[in-house]
Amino acid sequence: QVQVLESGGGLVQPGGSLRLSCAVSGSAFSIAKMGWYRQAPGKAREWVASILGDGNTNYADSVKGRFTVSRDNAKNTVFLQMNSLQPEDTAVYYCNAFGTYWGQGTQVTVSS
Repeated sequence: QVQVLESGGGLVQPGGSLRLSCAVSGSAFSIAKMGWYRQAPGKAREWVASILGDGNTNYADSVKGRFTVSRDNAKNTVFLQMNSLQPEDTAVYYCNAFGTYWGQGTQVTVSS
């Protein structure tokens, strides 16, 4: 059974930064495609960024240049570094492993 656990959310002022973490249990993490998604109130969940097992990354246009996804295979963990945060980034952020397993989400609120 794969378990996914996000952490690192919180309240930050516009222009600030946060680093989210996603710890994944189970084997084969090093080859797993990992994804970050977010869901704002009243909106559908949207894809934010992905990282493949070989380290290749992709980003939604809305976060490109501000967010960076990375992984530490030794720790079965993927990160999302979020810089220049804006109020429209406010959402619950979810981690997805293998295209199948979801975490419970972590709240990110950008407000002055």
